[in-house]
Formats: sequence, C-alpha cells, structure tokens
Amino acid sequence: MKAYVFPGQGSQFTGMGTELYGQSEKARKFFEEANEILGFRLTDVMFSGSDEDLKQTNVTQPAIFLHSVVLAADSTDFQPQMVAGHSLGEFSALVATGALSFADGLRLVASRAGAMQKACEVNPSTMAAVLGLDDSVVEQICAGIGEVVVAANYNCPGQVVISGSHPGIEVAGARLKEAGAKRVLPLQVGGAFHSPLMESARAELAAAIATTQFRPPVCPVYQNVNALPSTDTAIIRENLIAQLTAPVRWTQTIQNMVRDGASTFTECGPGRVLQGLIKKIHPAAQTGSVV
Repeated sequence: MKAYVFPGQGSQFTGMGTELYGQSEKARKFFEEANEILGFRLTDVMFSGSDEDLKQTNVTQPAIFLHSVVLAADSTDFQPQMVAGHSLGEFSALVATGALSFADGLRLVASRAGAMQKACEVNPSTMAAVLGLDDSVVEQICAGIGEVVVAANYNCPGQVVISGSHPGIEVAGARLKEAGAKRVLPLQVGGAFHSPLMESARAELAAAIATTQFRPPVCPVYQNVNALPSTDTAIIRENLIAQLTAPVRWTQTIQNMVRDGASTFTECGPGRVLQGLIKKIHPAAQTGSVV
C-alpha cells in the first residue's frame, strides 16, 4: 500500500518552494492565496529569507505546511491509501486528504503557530534530542526530575526528543548521559513543544478548531497522539488538540502503518528527514519524495 508522510518543523530551508512557484501556475495560486490569508508575503521569506527568519515559529509552520500541501496538490499521482504527518505535518496531511480546506488548514496552522509562540514567551523552555537509549529509560529518568521535562517525540528506535524547562532539560541531559546516552543534543527551537508547557496554546487551538469545518478524509490518517488511523472527524479534532501537549509517537505510527500494509512511504514536503527516520524504524521500507 502507498503511504504519504508530511514533515514538521525543522525541515525548512531558504529557497523552499521557489521552483514550484516558478514552474506551476496551479502552485502559484496557492502561494499567493496563502500570502493574502496571512496578511504578509510568506513567499518572500520562504524564497529569500535568512535561516534566522525561517526559524520564527509564525513563519516556519505556515511555510512547511504551504510547501507540503502545494506539492501534494500539484502532483499528478498523489493517490494516498494512508497518511501521517509529524507534528505540524498532521495539518498538511489533513488538507491533502480533503479533511480540511486549504484556507481553513492554513488559518489553523497560523493560529497554532501564534499560540505556541506566546506560550514560549510566557514559559521560556527548550528541547533536546537523546540518542542511544531505550524509550523506557528516557521516560523513567524524565519522570524522576523535579522540573517539567517529558519525552516529546519518539522519532525512531534510539532517538527520543525531550521537552521541558531549561533547568529540567539541563538536569535530564546530565542524567541521560550517565545512563549511557550516546549524545544529548540541544535543539534550536522556540520552546518546549509537545509538553505540558504548551497548555495555553492547546486551549487557544481548541477554540479555533471548534469553529472549523472538518470532513472525512479520503483515506485513514494516522495521528500523532495514539499512532492509530482515523477517518472520524470528531476523533481527528480531539487528537489535533491533544497533540500540542502530548508526545509525537512517530516510531509507533510507522510500525502501525507497516502492520496495516504500507510498503512505500513518500515524503511530501521540504527535506528528507522523515525518510531517514522511516528507514531506521523499518529498514525494508521503500521511501521517496514527491516530485
């Protein structure tokens, strides 16, 4: 079966989408509609902004979403039998499969990004990638620290991202190294995504989702919070809201997609981060990019 996966924050790069904009009139319409909806020229930042410009949450998230959705819409053979998105990528997956309109999806992504940015400013916090430890060891160590620090992204076996307060991440990093972690790498992010410190953003996103129309997607969407497929709009809404304070269960998602028959995984968006993770989760998987 053919699965499509959509990347999240971290896959952005200067110049993303430039070729699409120049070669496809259909793509160009999406880009310009996005500029109009957002009220600023996102495309200018995507095409020629600095790395620092692109790292701003209110730019990064709409940019990756836009690039991913346009790739799917512009593709002549986009016929997914199942989809999943990593964090932000779940919104791209929902638009690509018809569960959300492009305009509604972009507005939700912009609301989500703004809410997350505000939460980061209220509670300065961060994330770090932990390499070379079992998930259970990472969870146990995080649970024993008197600060907010949790497992946030289960990316692949031996790679878990932790999320929390600056002191919490610092203490956890030291203890994880003592426990045998090969490396603990601080991430250049605005805050502790997928942790309890995003509670204010979760509440704000819930209000935006409550007024947005959802339709059943054309195929099952495997969601981050439980790694399970759904076409039920009520469940999809609940899981999208919960996602902001819950971990991204990417390892389990890919394992479940393989169990349910996925044999090829096509990444739809900037970069190839997800293809690398999928190969580590299921080495026999065939991977590629939308072209």
